[in-house]
Amino acid sequence: MGESVRTTDGTGYQYTDNFDVTDEVKEQFDRDGFIILRNFLDTEEVATLRTALEQDKTLEDNYYTRDDGEGNQAKMANWNHPVDDITGMIGRSDKAAGTMEKLLGGEVYQYHAKVVMKEPFTGGAFVWHQDYGDWYHYGNLFPNMATVWIAVDRADRTNGCLQILLGSHQAGRLEHVKVGEQAGADPERVELLAKTCPLTYVQLDPGDALIFHCNLVHRSDQNHSQNRRWAYLVCYNRASNDPVYKHHYPNYTPLIKVPNSRIKECDTKTSTEGKFFFKDPLTSRPSKIRCKTIVPTIKLFCSRQQAHPVVREKHAIIYTMGSE
Repeated sequence: MGESVRTTDGTGYQYTDNFDVTDEVKEQFDRDGFIILRNFLDTEEVATLRTALEQDKTLEDNYYTRDDGEGNQAKMANWNHPVDDITGMIGRSDKAAGTMEKLLGGEVYQYHAKVVMKEPFTGGAFVWHQDYGDWYHYGNLFPNMATVWIAVDRADRTNGCLQILLGSHQAGRLEHVKVGEQAGADPERVELLAKTCPLTYVQLDPGDALIFHCNLVHRSDQNHSQNRRWAYLVCYNRASNDPVYKHHYPNYTPLIKVPNSRIKECDTKTSTEGKFFFKDPLTSRPSKIRCKTIVPTIKLFCSRQQAHPVVREKHAIIYTMGSE
């Protein structure tokens, strides 16, 4: 697909507590659709996160898989709300939420978080897609959304690192079609974009972060190596972009930001109270018709320090299509 192939090796900004979204950083995000922050989590922080995820039985109880159509399966666990454990502290931290607010130009809240688990030799691929290819159908009217993708393990070409088409977010939202059990961007349009948007392999060390726009076209290969590739993702939405449909991801929920120091100070490594895990409801999307599915009452029980109240909805509308 295109002759210009590159990696992110030797690029990005070195994260320190003095890091700020300068005009240069913002211009790069707007131009390329992403920035890389090296050492976003330091050695101690990423080690704590890794141990917490490895010991979190709820991930094993709540993960789901997605067949990649090539014999392997992508494996992930999703939840909605940040709480007072290590994952929540990262998502609520100034380095994550504060940076995202400056990049997106206003208050943000956590749209959801996930752990993507590519196991050695069996970790499945993701097809070319945009996150907003899904999120648009959930009632988010504007693409004022982005993701912090944090490498828990080394991510490189051998174990299925992310691949992006640099600057492809500027093409706007593409049509998505069902590809196996995933929703993929229109292959013809992706092929055309690849002729002008350089294919870039996002190679990251543990603790590095990729922050990317929801319309950036991206994919990843299977993990053919003996090395695991886990990643922790926090997806954000602008507060002003409150979804107009009720669905499995939350409406605007005020985010209580915390200083970066709270990550190391956090005594609660894992917690399930108030997170609202959900198994994958996105299994099909007939043609290009958005299909409504009514699901039972959802009760979100929240911890004391969460900003959102207990939410009781009689039903939610889910648009069934693929998602990374």
